[in-house]
Amino acid sequence: MSLRLVTNLSSVRCAILLLVLVVSFSACTDENQTDNQPDLSIRFEVPAGFPPPVYGFQNNPLTQEGFELGRALFYDPILSRDSTISCGSCHQQFVAFAHSEHRFSHGIDDLIGNRNSPGLFNLAWHPEFMWDGGVNHLEVQPLAPITNPIEMDETIQQVNLKLQRSATYPNRFLKAFGTDSITTQLVMRAMTQFMGAMVSADSRYDRYRSGMVSFDDSENRGLQLFRSHCENCHSEPLLSDFTYRNNGLSTQFNADPGRVSITQLPGDSGKFKVPSLRNVVLTPPYMHDGRFNDLEAVLNHYSQGILQSSTLDTTLPAGGMQLSTQEKADIIAFLSTLTDNTFIRDRRFSEAP
Repeated sequence: MSLRLVTNLSSVRCAILLLVLVVSFSACTDENQTDNQPDLSIRFEVPAGFPPPVYGFQNNPLTQEGFELGRALFYDPILSRDSTISCGSCHQQFVAFAHSEHRFSHGIDDLIGNRNSPGLFNLAWHPEFMWDGGVNHLEVQPLAPITNPIEMDETIQQVNLKLQRSATYPNRFLKAFGTDSITTQLVMRAMTQFMGAMVSADSRYDRYRSGMVSFDDSENRGLQLFRSHCENCHSEPLLSDFTYRNNGLSTQFNADPGRVSITQLPGDSGKFKVPSLRNVVLTPPYMHDGRFNDLEAVLNHYSQGILQSSTLDTTLPAGGMQLSTQEKADIIAFLSTLTDNTFIRDRRFSEAP
């Protein structure tokens, strides 16, 4: 065999070896990149220690396509009359889907409502919705802001028509529900899949309950104070009992009568839904009308600002809770453990995952 042939064969072997190494390195790199990608698949699981949900997806099976369609609708201003306001306009992920630093919700034509936008999470456990409980099912909840003249000011019939005429939505409904005929029920079910999957259960408080972390002294004192003074309404683990109560904000209820506007029962005057305190540090201002800018102001109210009226909640002490400055600081320290950073950073719930 000639020297030239041996040299050529050696060159070929080297080239083949180099090619194998490059392919192997590329495969490892691709594998590592795949391993590092966040899991954006959707699922609904009841967290440990949570009660059974009110809404369980039995008649609206949660699918990736349905969830992603619901997410698109949640962030699409096409649901409003002039395509300027989306659900995401007043429900922002970085503040647990509340409206950052806004006392009242802002709607179409720069109109301002009369109630604060609550955070959106763990909605599958809510028996009713809105501050007055005017909506009794998760699958119809989006109709309220869509048709409200101050919020989105649109008819659901017109929403369906706009979606049907769009270049992308009919095919997305086909993939999610097996039909490209867009109906109110399917719009609501898609949005419910997105909103119902918003589970917040990975705060330091949750990790404390599972034994994964410990609280410091202030947080422990705050937890005990919370259980003594607050848990009657903000019961664990959801941090709300979802009842309607008058917590002594006013003596007259003409501006916003609350629950009575739904039930027509005089005993419901001035009563509003008890909000969950999960993620509460992220969601100022506070109360149904956003009157308190920080948690210290909230605790000052319960300590010395409760106003007497005929429908005042009977569990509130007549002279207030009489909390010291240190006790207030301890309660706020505990409330800070309720922040779920995993939830507010979860790309599955972002506008552009």
